[in-house]
Amino acid sequence: MIELAENRYGKSRVRLMKVLRGPEGNDLREWMVQVLLTGDFESAHYEGDNSKILPTDTMKNTVYYVARRSQANSMEEYAKELIEFLLMRNPQISSAWVWVEAPMWKRLTVNGQAHPTSFMRGSGEVQTTTVSRKQNGEFQVSSGLKNLVLMKTADSAFEGYIHDELTTLKETSDRLFCTALTAEWRYTMASGDFNARRNAIREAMLSTFAHHKSKSVQETEYAMGKAALEIASDVDQIDLAMPNKHCLLVDLARFGEENPNEIFVPTDEPAGQIEVRVRRTG
Repeated sequence: MIELAENRYGKSRVRLMKVLRGPEGNDLREWMVQVLLTGDFESAHYEGDNSKILPTDTMKNTVYYVARRSQANSMEEYAKELIEFLLMRNPQISSAWVWVEAPMWKRLTVNGQAHPTSFMRGSGEVQTTTVSRKQNGEFQVSSGLKNLVLMKTADSAFEGYIHDELTTLKETSDRLFCTALTAEWRYTMASGDFNARRNAIREAMLSTFAHHKSKSVQETEYAMGKAALEIASDVDQIDLAMPNKHCLLVDLARFGEENPNEIFVPTDEPAGQIEVRVRRTG
């Protein structure tokens, strides 16, 4: 016997930009939204009956409609509003899942002051959130960031590792440490000031990265996760991924020059991939 096991469907990569206009200046938000629904859709798969299917084009329009009416100050709260709207109007939906990512925009500085209506893209960092809820259930909220590129030019070493006949890497007590941080943390409370909580977690991780005397990416990564949980009592776990983007010391001896740890070749590939999950116990 063959049967349908699981299914869900939705709309992905819905791009949205919203300008909040005010007398003192404007705020700018750019979001990429994905919506996925689960529910009573078996008849569509088995019989081609679309009577319970909400078109994905309608979902796209719903993203814009809810954004226009939204009073949310964070993408987490906006995602909750979008889910509420979809579940309320579609009883055939058993659960809805919304994922949002946001690139960094900041005000343009002109003559030393932030301009009220002009902006520039910041770094390649992207903020993320994943929100879900079942009909008559509670919201589940996870937030995070990705591609936050960081560099340490001191206080980073890598020594004492396994050496075998295939090992060519030289031990060092002074190396460049470059990575592109991805982090996702899970809230135990699905309400509150998500922007303030995000900023506190982010700053805790960045401060730890800056001040930590690193013996390995693994040690620093755990220390950053631990700092995030210590600052955020309503987060029960955090996942971190930190690719080790190598900066290779150039051998200048063949040209009659010394290289006192100053000239490097930055490489993106291949990269070490170090991942951890740090969580509360007890």
